[in-house]
Amino acid sequence: MHLRMTRRHLLLAAAASPWVIRSASAQAFPSRPVRIVIGFPPGGGIDILARILAPKMSEQLGQPVIVDNRPGANGQIATQTVAQAEPDGHTVLFGTLGNLAINQVLYPDRPGTDVEHNFTPVSEVASLSFVLVVGPAMPAKSLAELIEIAKSRPGQILFGSSGIGGLPHLCGELLNLQAGIKTVHVPYRGSAPAFTDLIAGQVHYVFDALAIAQPHITAGTLRPLAVTGSQRIPALSNVALMKETLPEFDVVNWYGMVVRKGTPMPIVDRLQQEVAFALHQPDVSERAASLGLDPLGTKPDEFASFQRAEISRWANVVKSADIHVQ
Repeated sequence: MHLRMTRRHLLLAAAASPWVIRSASAQAFPSRPVRIVIGFPPGGGIDILARILAPKMSEQLGQPVIVDNRPGANGQIATQTVAQAEPDGHTVLFGTLGNLAINQVLYPDRPGTDVEHNFTPVSEVASLSFVLVVGPAMPAKSLAELIEIAKSRPGQILFGSSGIGGLPHLCGELLNLQAGIKTVHVPYRGSAPAFTDLIAGQVHYVFDALAIAQPHITAGTLRPLAVTGSQRIPALSNVALMKETLPEFDVVNWYGMVVRKGTPMPIVDRLQQEVAFALHQPDVSERAASLGLDPLGTKPDEFASFQRAEISRWANVVKSADIHVQ
């Protein structure tokens, strides 16, 4: 009897050991610096926000929080980096709607792009509307005027974007679909060269984040026609919404954090709590608002549901616009 009980206890202990290990690792987290991996170059809206959040999170976690830019391939390099990391919460992917939803539709066979298979959601960190800006070569003073010009010159109006398949590109395609126009997409390797050519008159309009467009708007080299989303941007309070002309055009970009699948939920929850805490510090929320960002910090299950809906929504746009990438 004593022998059987001993064996039973050993079997129970063996079965419980993975939980014990996970629990212990969660309690020890973080045991080294936490790395926030971003799939885009420094200077963009997501990079700016990450560098605002990092020191706040570091104070709470008791370890350095490092921003690691891994630009390229529409955010896929960063995505694949985190998909191959240890599932211990020390490597976090801070992504956009592009590499956390749209890429799964555009590149279904690429490693790391199946977000539900490879990652556990942490939090939807922030959302932001885009601004539609035109260059000096475009006489339109409103979205309605831009649509009228595009209808009179089918295939002759060019819109630039930071790359094929990103939200700036899809906004342009959605405008084509909803306004019944035919403009031509010109992809660039990032937002900066797209804006350079927009100012130079090589393309006629661009959709992008306020953080990128604002310096050019302030300088008077670009003119805002409309903002996406359901509410006007405080920094551009006199600029109309896209949906005031096209009622179904309600688009926001969003930033979210995920970790590799298999990361213990206590670690996931801790990361979410520290992100939410940092976002709601007065200096962070004020800086975010100046960038046109709406701080969120949602819980993991809320972000998971939202992310699934976004994947489905943009799959329909990609199919309707017949977008293909190599």
